[in-house]
Amino acid sequence: MTTEQMRNDDPRGDQVDGPILAEGVDEDPVEGNRRLFTGPGYMAVALVSILYALVHMLALNGVSLSSWTGIDLPFLPQFPLETWNFRIMHIAGALALGFLIFASHSFADDPAATKQTRLLSILAAAFGIPALIAGATAIGFTAQIASGSLPQMGGLTTWAAFPGTEIYAAEVNWFGIPLLIATFGAIITGWFERRARDSFAASDIVLAACGIVVAIYLIAIYGTAARNSVGTTFVPIGVAFAATAGSALILELTRRVAGLALVVITGIFLLYTFTAHLLPGLLAVDRAYSWQRFFGHVYSDAGILGPTTAVSSTYIILFIIFAAFLQASKVGDYFVNFAFAMAGRARGGPAKVAIFASGLMGMINGTSAGNVVATGSLTIPLMKKVGYHRKTAGAVEAAASTGGQIMPPIMGAGAFIMAEVTGIPYQEIAIAAIIPAILYFTSIYFMVDFEAAKLGMRGMREDELPKLKRLIKQVYLFVPIIILIVALFMGYSVIRAGTLATVAAAMISWLTPHAMGPRAILKAFELAGVMSIQIIAVCACAGIIVGVISLTGVGARFSNVLLDLAGVSQLLALFFAMCIAILLGMGMPTTAAYAVAASVVAPGLVQLGIPQLTAHFFVFYFAVVSAITPPVALASYAAAGISGANPMETSVASFRIGIAAFIVPFMFFYNSALLMDGTAVEIIRAAITATFGVFLLSAGVQGWFMGGRSVWFIRLGLIIAALFMIEGGVVTDLLGLGAAVGLYLVQRLFKPRETAAIPVRGAD
Repeated sequence: MTTEQMRNDDPRGDQVDGPILAEGVDEDPVEGNRRLFTGPGYMAVALVSILYALVHMLALNGVSLSSWTGIDLPFLPQFPLETWNFRIMHIAGALALGFLIFASHSFADDPAATKQTRLLSILAAAFGIPALIAGATAIGFTAQIASGSLPQMGGLTTWAAFPGTEIYAAEVNWFGIPLLIATFGAIITGWFERRARDSFAASDIVLAACGIVVAIYLIAIYGTAARNSVGTTFVPIGVAFAATAGSALILELTRRVAGLALVVITGIFLLYTFTAHLLPGLLAVDRAYSWQRFFGHVYSDAGILGPTTAVSSTYIILFIIFAAFLQASKVGDYFVNFAFAMAGRARGGPAKVAIFASGLMGMINGTSAGNVVATGSLTIPLMKKVGYHRKTAGAVEAAASTGGQIMPPIMGAGAFIMAEVTGIPYQEIAIAAIIPAILYFTSIYFMVDFEAAKLGMRGMREDELPKLKRLIKQVYLFVPIIILIVALFMGYSVIRAGTLATVAAAMISWLTPHAMGPRAILKAFELAGVMSIQIIAVCACAGIIVGVISLTGVGARFSNVLLDLAGVSQLLALFFAMCIAILLGMGMPTTAAYAVAASVVAPGLVQLGIPQLTAHFFVFYFAVVSAITPPVALASYAAAGISGANPMETSVASFRIGIAAFIVPFMFFYNSALLMDGTAVEIIRAAITATFGVFLLSAGVQGWFMGGRSVWFIRLGLIIAALFMIEGGVVTDLLGLGAAVGLYLVQRLFKPRETAAIPVRGAD
């Protein structure tokens, strides 16, 4: 919507006088391969999605459906569930729902997508037969274990699935082989099967069933003494079959919802597992790993069921539900309109709006590229209108959306994984993130402001903006986030705080035209179920990589490399760690990028003597900014698709605009006060001098200092002065400040080649 488009027919017209600039910015875009069901198909998928999200909300708060409804229904799960069982169910539900909703192909790009190919559908349906055989066998195993007829060992049922036994033969012939045939057969058939967008594909139904069969078997077997053999050569052969099928399902769903990048990286790690004994030097292991041992290891809390799934099954899905409730009450629209009213009048106003609005939205939705699509569809055209080059417009949006991942208190999802991996309370992580986030967004603000000054841009006109005084009357829409922050710092658990904030979002909606009744609440749970699929698949896929790292010990060997480099130069070791974190994160969603980097890089930094929080923040930042780092910059590519600019040029421009994010981690390494570690005086001084440092850095990069253009040697001097200010010592701060004053005097007194701002053609 352009700034001139009025919404006179909008029911909210009495609450916002000016044009309504934002509408539906918090709604997820419909992916090209997402099925759009109608009628009974929609009702079925909506019901599954609602139950999936609702069960998580109840389970996290320790409420069973039976006690909640007052009806004794023995087939419903009783909470709290055993941890592994809960995580297995969490993944299985996402697999089933994901395969039903996301097709193997894009409907938008493939005109043949709506044509049925009867032969392939029949073939795909035929793979349902081995899936049913495997499922029936798994149910039989469950009944056999529950019967009490098997011997006990240490209070646990034994599962004697050794070669030559009947159980072993059944696991191989009636469970494992049929399951693999059904899984791989349906995956391959699904690549070619074409069905209408509003109908189910037979192959996807089979894949959903296989995901459930894997869960049934693993829950049954992990309830026996066989669980103690995970990661050893004595793991039951059926666990290896189930884990192989489960891993294949996770990889296929990840390909559908997140693209090939993470799948390819995971594939490289899997290939490494089985070839590491053949490799020389750093990557070598002393023995080969069998298929049975590896896949018996990977579907455990050392891999897929480890930290990434622990977080996705608790904190992440809870905050996805929270985001869905905010979406239902149109809080995202309000955020953007409020940002327009506050910053739209400033020079280059839409770019500054993008910083605030995209930061707020990115903090909640947790995906850089997804946030670019949501808010960038509004802010990028407006930035182009006031005079920003299209590549700059896309770059600003990409950098701002990426910054949302480091903005407390929610910080996307990475902060929850950091808390799970490190054991550091989430509240401490959120507090430590405050100053670095301020530095990042302050830097972007200076960058876009100086760009606007160089080009002589104007702000937006009064009649193009919402009325601030009317929006202030709706400031209560911030209440759910305020409640979340207050509850966290009052000592409530993250789950309890998130639940209170979700309830508050529903209650606050009653003060708006979008009041949430029972139907709207169910719709929010449905949205949450669908929204959670991508992040759950990505976390589970990252768990495979974590499993490889934990089994092969490759992370420890990278730590040794860092230790060797630190003997030469600690700065060199940090630079090497930065490169690895960015490389691992390229093309990957933030959550997966940090999870992998935390396993490979962070332990080595800790061994260098770096505090654990600092080490993990270091790799977290670089995992986040990999979304704007060329050559593979997902957020920048998404922005380029909207702006119409060259993707590589946009990624280079976003790298330049977000340059502070590549400096900030080194800042808090040398000055821990930036992570709130120090006295009040130290923290305040560090924050002030670092902010001035990023101001000088932005001025040097953009070539605009104190109201005028700067020649090359002043720009270079500003960057050097910025680095002195950023380092954090008293002497270096004084040197940086003195250099900045000297450069200012040179610019003002001698005016070397100073040129006036060039007005933008067509801007008024």
